[in-house]
Amino acid sequence: MKQFFKYVLATIVGIFIVGVIISILSILSLVGMATMGSTTASVKDNSVLVIQLEGSINERSEENPFAQIIGNKALEQQGLDDILAAIKKAKDEDKVKGIYIEAGTFAGAMPATLQAIRNALVDFKKAGKFIVSYGDTYTQGTYYLCSVADSVVVNPQGMIDWSGLSSQVTYYKDLLEKVGVEMQVVKVGTYKSAVEPFLLNEMSEANREQILTYDTEIWGEMTKAISKSRGISVAKLNELADTLMLLQDAQLYKKEKMVDKLAYSDDVPNMIARMMKVDDPEDYHTMTVSDLAGAASSEPKGTSGNVVAVYYATGDIVQEASTGFNTEPEIVGKTVIKDLQKLAEDEDVKAVVLRVNSGGGSAYASEQIWHQVMNIKSKKPIVVSMSDMAASGGYYISCAANYIFAEPTTITGSIGIFGMFPNAGQLLNDKLGVHFSTVKTNKFSDFGDFTRPFTEQERAKAQTYINNGYELFTKRCADGRGMKQDAIKKIGEGRVWTGLHAKQIGLVDELGGLDQAIEKAKKLANLDEASVMNYPAKSNILDNLLNEMKGNSYADKQLREALGDYYIFFSDMKNVNQKTGIQTALPYYLRFNL
Repeated sequence: MKQFFKYVLATIVGIFIVGVIISILSILSLVGMATMGSTTASVKDNSVLVIQLEGSINERSEENPFAQIIGNKALEQQGLDDILAAIKKAKDEDKVKGIYIEAGTFAGAMPATLQAIRNALVDFKKAGKFIVSYGDTYTQGTYYLCSVADSVVVNPQGMIDWSGLSSQVTYYKDLLEKVGVEMQVVKVGTYKSAVEPFLLNEMSEANREQILTYDTEIWGEMTKAISKSRGISVAKLNELADTLMLLQDAQLYKKEKMVDKLAYSDDVPNMIARMMKVDDPEDYHTMTVSDLAGAASSEPKGTSGNVVAVYYATGDIVQEASTGFNTEPEIVGKTVIKDLQKLAEDEDVKAVVLRVNSGGGSAYASEQIWHQVMNIKSKKPIVVSMSDMAASGGYYISCAANYIFAEPTTITGSIGIFGMFPNAGQLLNDKLGVHFSTVKTNKFSDFGDFTRPFTEQERAKAQTYINNGYELFTKRCADGRGMKQDAIKKIGEGRVWTGLHAKQIGLVDELGGLDQAIEKAKKLANLDEASVMNYPAKSNILDNLLNEMKGNSYADKQLREALGDYYIFFSDMKNVNQKTGIQTALPYYLRFNL
């Protein structure tokens, strides 16, 4: 028997050791596989840049080892930075003759991101090079991008979704009542409707007004751009949108000039070969976005010693990093403050471009970041480049800059403030049978206790605090923009504006993208030559691999893929605790049918 246990124990130990070895080898294998495609590729003669519109798109590229290994494109995360760098490199590189766009679905792509890519494609064509696009199905967003192509091709049995924009808000009032939770709200701003989903079952008129306004302006930008590229009048594009084009025969797309050709995907390589004036598709080479972006980033950085720092501030604004079930990027106040301090003190950094993509969040963290923006401004120029969103807290951290750029379709403004404090007393007492007794030494010792409602005095004090926060917010905006505080309040009230409208009312200085912001920063710093360096540093492939393997990151991405549009319902309820307290945040989660 002793020998039996000895052999059993030896077997268990052996299995454990083999398991450890296999795990180590697996990790090394995963890293090797994930890094295979990241090496810089040389550009060959007769090359074509292939842009695949798949997966999700973020401000900056992020390696997802599991997505690469299992081949699930829906989990891949492309970076706007890499796409723009690749297109720019393709324009300047003589060996690259054109671009081929494979239309898929950019999950959650926002209008300003799409507009930035499209503008880069328009600029690419100035070099006299061609663009071809193919899609089995074009979403409105991918069609908006691909309409710039010299030849737009759709499958003979394919579809084009072209129906206009709609935005949807989810409401939880009845659900909260059923479970016995009351949201106690204090706010400033008629249009500051972040709290509406917890108090109402449908939109307020003010909220409906602002959504219709920015949807109409964004749709106007899209139709105007497509009209110019395709030679179809804006009126005709709107007429077609009202015919439910998604369910029309593909022949109609060609008849109405929305596409140039009906063909299958295997016909496209021959089309590209003809455009390149080569005999066979094997006579040209294809390059991916990461190939060309890598080639672009490997270029010499210049010898002046002067640096323009581009700092990416992306995601919800929080004071401390979230833990647990969260995969979204965040602007962590404590971290950003330290980073901006270093940039302010770095003598080689002559100017800073703050790239903002945020719907806001913590009012306290926004104020601390604003302070660091002011610190940089006292020492060197700082320019803001707004991406998809720079609203509420996102605008708070932007308003002090020397100069502000936004895309016409950027979502900005939302100058307002609110606080939400849950009262779960009914849920706990009446439904779950849990009761509480409290002993306190002072009148407000239990302020914020979620087991009871506010007293009238507590609510009044909370409202006063919110009012003071709004006064501070509007003063920061007024000082930064050189406007009177009353003028800011008039366009404030929590109202959301497009970048196009924001320029008209003085919230931004100029319409443009990141490249224009960098050039402005150089000009303000009186620099003829400068290296552009991006901050914070991207995490390496091993960090991303370990992050995927621990926690719930991979599970969250799988859940996002499985639930699709319904993921946001889950996400809203999951993050409701993060919306409590004092917030400068967008009035809702923005969802466009792009």
